[in-house]
Amino acid sequence: MKHWTIDQLDWEAFDPSKLDPALIPLIKAASVVERNAPDYTRYLQHVFADDAEFSTLAESWADEEVQHGDALGRWAMLADPEWDYKDAFRRYREAYRIDTDLDTSIRGSRTGELIARCMVETGTSSYYSALADATEEPVLKQLCKQIAADEFRHFKLFYDHMKRYLAREKLGRWARLRIALGRVMESEDDELATAYHITNEPVALPYDHGRCTAAYMAGALGVYRQKHFDRVTAMILKASGLTPRSGLQRGLARVAYGLSRLRHRSFVQRLRKLGYAI
Repeated sequence: MKHWTIDQLDWEAFDPSKLDPALIPLIKAASVVERNAPDYTRYLQHVFADDAEFSTLAESWADEEVQHGDALGRWAMLADPEWDYKDAFRRYREAYRIDTDLDTSIRGSRTGELIARCMVETGTSSYYSALADATEEPVLKQLCKQIAADEFRHFKLFYDHMKRYLAREKLGRWARLRIALGRVMESEDDELATAYHITNEPVALPYDHGRCTAAYMAGALGVYRQKHFDRVTAMILKASGLTPRSGLQRGLARVAYGLSRLRHRSFVQRLRKLGYAI
């Protein structure tokens, strides 16, 4: 599945004069989350234990996600030479694990599981597109564009398998939409907050979910623009069986972007109350 390799990136073009300090913590956190994909592959292979075609797909998907993490980690060490990607990932693995031994999907069905995977790819593809637009550092811009393209392709892969299972399980549109929106709301769970804590905060500082969620989300939501929500809402509706380009989608995109700005301000205010200079 790999469409590029880390060594194909133009690392010599790295330009420290164009670094945005606000983006470096986000890239550090993203690197360990992406690198952790093999755990999700083991979970998916349990859920789809009798589906050899999908199990092979899951392994290839994980290979690309690991490459994303390694490339982001390499860039972050250029941006912050004192940071150690491998050590950060080791500590992240010690701090955060998912249950990989479940025999059935936590989403209630295989269709539901694949919808959730589509939502993950929706989120990551839009996020890396937003990061690419937000940075002027040439290597990071190139890398984020490459990752975004991979994540759009991953969405289609999971979507195609979702349609295959939908033919058997007959999950209705509103049930699909409910699963999709539920997965989107999980962006404030411990996965990303723990990643932010491990990769950016002092080792001796105890983990606090609220503080770390606010720090991560204040940064991440700040890079999004309206056009990114236009794509997000279209992909959510498509995975839910609704018309992806419509008046409904355009209205949802405007509402979603407006809500994201409100949430961004709320997280920034929370950090200021904690004494952070924002």
